[in-house]
Amino acid sequence: MPGKDCVKVAVRLRPFNKRERDAGSRCIITMSSNVTTIQDPRNQQARRTFTFDHAYWSHSGFIRNKDGLFVPEEQGSRYADQSHVFQDLGEGILENALQGYNATLLAYGQTGSGKSYSMVGYGPNKGLVPTLCERLFQALKINQEGRQCQIFFSMLEIYNEQVIDLLSRGAGTRSGGGLKVREDLQWGFYVEGLRRVPCDSAALVAQLMEQGTRTRTTAATHMNANSSRSHMLIIVQLKQIFSKENITKQSNINLVDLAGSERQRSSGSEADRLKEGTAINLSLTTLGNVISSLADVTLGKRVVHIPYRDSVLTKLLQSALGGNSRTVMIATLSPADICYEESLSTLRYADRAKRIQNRAVVNESPTERLIKELKAENAKLLTRLSRLGQEGRGTEDESKELRRILTHNELQIRAIQTMWEQHLQEALKDWEQQYATITQERRMMQTHPYILNINEDPQLSGVVKLFIQEGEWDIGLSDNSPRAITIKGLGIQEKHAVFTNQERRVAITPEAGAKVIVNGVPVSHRTELQHVDRLILGSNSTYLFVGFPSERSGEDWSRYDYDYFQSELAAAEGFHIHSLCEEHNPGKRDQADPSLLAVFYDYIKVMPMVAEANQMSQELRKGVQFKLEIKNLAMSDSKGHDLQKEVAVRVTALENKQVWVWSKAKFINRKFLMEELYQQQVVEAEGGGRSPPPPPRDRDPFWDPLEPLHLGSAHLWLQSLAFRIPLEEQVEVLGPEGTEEAILQTQLIPCSPAGLPLGEEDILIDPTELLGRRLDFQLVLEQCCGLRWLREARDRGVQIGFRVYDNPRTLYTPAVWHSVNTELNHRVQFTVTRTTQEFLSYLQTNALVLELWGLQAGCAEMTSDLQSVKTTPEGSVIIDEANITETGPASELSSSLQALQQELDQLRKANAALRKENSALRDQLNTPATATREGEPVRQSSLRPSCDAEFARALKVFYHSMTSVRGQLQRLRRHKPSEEADLSSLRLFVEEQGRLLRDFGEQLEQSVTALKQDVAAIVRRKRERSGIWS
Repeated sequence: MPGKDCVKVAVRLRPFNKRERDAGSRCIITMSSNVTTIQDPRNQQARRTFTFDHAYWSHSGFIRNKDGLFVPEEQGSRYADQSHVFQDLGEGILENALQGYNATLLAYGQTGSGKSYSMVGYGPNKGLVPTLCERLFQALKINQEGRQCQIFFSMLEIYNEQVIDLLSRGAGTRSGGGLKVREDLQWGFYVEGLRRVPCDSAALVAQLMEQGTRTRTTAATHMNANSSRSHMLIIVQLKQIFSKENITKQSNINLVDLAGSERQRSSGSEADRLKEGTAINLSLTTLGNVISSLADVTLGKRVVHIPYRDSVLTKLLQSALGGNSRTVMIATLSPADICYEESLSTLRYADRAKRIQNRAVVNESPTERLIKELKAENAKLLTRLSRLGQEGRGTEDESKELRRILTHNELQIRAIQTMWEQHLQEALKDWEQQYATITQERRMMQTHPYILNINEDPQLSGVVKLFIQEGEWDIGLSDNSPRAITIKGLGIQEKHAVFTNQERRVAITPEAGAKVIVNGVPVSHRTELQHVDRLILGSNSTYLFVGFPSERSGEDWSRYDYDYFQSELAAAEGFHIHSLCEEHNPGKRDQADPSLLAVFYDYIKVMPMVAEANQMSQELRKGVQFKLEIKNLAMSDSKGHDLQKEVAVRVTALENKQVWVWSKAKFINRKFLMEELYQQQVVEAEGGGRSPPPPPRDRDPFWDPLEPLHLGSAHLWLQSLAFRIPLEEQVEVLGPEGTEEAILQTQLIPCSPAGLPLGEEDILIDPTELLGRRLDFQLVLEQCCGLRWLREARDRGVQIGFRVYDNPRTLYTPAVWHSVNTELNHRVQFTVTRTTQEFLSYLQTNALVLELWGLQAGCAEMTSDLQSVKTTPEGSVIIDEANITETGPASELSSSLQALQQELDQLRKANAALRKENSALRDQLNTPATATREGEPVRQSSLRPSCDAEFARALKVFYHSMTSVRGQLQRLRRHKPSEEADLSSLRLFVEEQGRLLRDFGEQLEQSVTALKQDVAAIVRRKRERSGIWS
């Protein structure tokens, strides 16, 4: 019986990358022995700890030696280099393969966390895969006596549930449906038609890997597909024939670089009506389900079904997960605080995987058994022929038949044994052709300038080199001309641009309508290129220009990665991380907010996808435009705290001006659906057939049903209600990016239960006088002026939504259509049945957030759920529902007790005041008639109520005067010159602006002077009454 082997799991932490260092990111992961701890950057006390077989600290404590290898900076350093990782993980995989076990290595983690570096490596720092292949051939050269070894190499990619053979000629596109996955009763799932290349050296394996990477790059560039969403599998089949023992050991080594595991940051408030990402996420999602099910089995839970068959990836990895294989998983982590959610998700995933148990056995080759059976049959036939000859029996026909069978069996044996040599010779011929191509490419690199592809996946960058020789060269889709450089991708025209190489100067000249960007700036005319200039052709085909050899100074080009291109493009559009941080944290330019960093990285990640979506919309004639924006960039909650910022995509139908706003997750999902639709068109066009009919509207990824759009919000501060002072104010409605969407005229009016406004005598100096008492007030929304939403298209409408205190339901004004200056005239009365200290704090520290919603023709209006809103008999909305949820005798008794307790507290306070006053009177009686001013507490205390009332009236007058001052300030803000104004109009504007400023200053000075005079008069009267003069 085979023994049980748990999946061995290791985690590895990479160093900060350039963008994280520039942004001042903080490391949130610590490692000690095999224990890994992650800290929530938003809560210093929140930590999660995980234990794995290995924990590799590759974050710090290293240097680069003279050979370019990253090694520990000092002896005893905990830095884990590539050789350390291979010693722990690769050696075990190699040993298992040589013993005849199937072995699997899985690399899991978010995009950019170091999966490819651990698996493949970079430069001299070779990863697990090339090192494993080198060590495998070294091990096979030892003890060759009595052992014949055969190695076959295969390389494939799974993208959108399609299998692409990366070693097959003509695999440079992702169209055609891919290869089929079949099932064999004995050997399980396999890829039908997958090329298996015999190898006799590590050099040949390295060449095949380079060929596969080139094919993968070409396929990704052709469709602008995201390589981080594809899985790469390398399959090394090892067969060892031991002649002395007359046995064969056969093992499959599966080396799997899984797709990026990043989670989509989304509010979770919307679900896409179309299926998520077609099949783009299916394999990774199913792999997680398989791992969870297998982990449950190990824990003794009853699992009915393990979904191996739900995706291509899990079919091919069935033996690696819970089957006949010894499996290792390496989970790679980013150290940065902005990657907390993704890193925590990776750790949880790995923690489940370590519980999986496999049952590995040594494999015997069916081909070797066939040879054994044929040899055994031949031996029997020879024995039978010998007996026939000795006994002189049998016919001549019988002897001929036996000899024919014997000859046929020997031919079969010879064919099986020579098959390996034939395949190997064919592979060597291919390798010689590839080697000649590589040699020629290296010679041209030393003599000519060229452009180098840059990909989001660092392993796919620098693979394609397009040389610019002397003269003029057309670059584009066309390959008809002998002086053409052929590239494919979204937005690439037949003849896209012309490269000119004359007198050792290279220039690019875009064709009419062609999109060409140099160093982040669009160009439309001849532009001379300098060494390491960055080019973007079409929607997102990115290249680095490498100048003549004399211009190359040996600098490190690795800093010009994919993120550099996109950051440069964003900066050219005015979106830069440092300016963003400075805007939101003045004076703290170098102290980046992690939430802002996350938004910035999301922005530069989604930006090229938006460009591709716009190109697909244009080519498919969808008439839809996509624009990237940041949600909640300038918005805050009711306390004034910044809301969480998110990337969103604004979608506009150009013909009828209909608008949608999609979250990042929804847009990415739709973008993959757009790719699928676009790819169908491309396949039909390349095949010369008619274009398929457009999908029905409800299945069209470019369309969505219309919904109300959140245009912005305004803040109406509630502090005046704590003093029962009415408020009349004009508030700005600010959009997500800080633009002024409208001006809203509002009022807050304290009132009686019947709705009558309170008078001046009801104004409070001390808000605590409201405690335990009922408070009624009205919110009046009078008018919404200057609606930007309706200036863009008149067939639109608006509604205002708001929610007060504990009321969980949002109330909406009736919809108003077709007017830029909309009369709302909406009045709602609210009631607090018993004012608490909590509600007073709410009034003094919170604002009423008024949300402006935009409506479009055919869009359903938003309605208030009045059925579930509790109201008073007068029809006022009760907002402290927690105080009235109980009913019956118990609640009445509780209310009575609370009222009595409050009355008792007031009596105690009054008693304490009387005691103090009595004491003061007693002291006064005991003093001489010529008492000092301190000896008159009674007269002073009797004057306080009247003085307080006078102060309250003075403050109210000042408050009302300041309302008109605020109105004047709003008029100043809105007063802007016309865009088409001439010089005389500008002079008039300046004169009018000066007049408004003078009026504003006079009103402000009058209000302050009146307040000073009122206060001085009140103080003078108080002193006259008390007989105190200074």
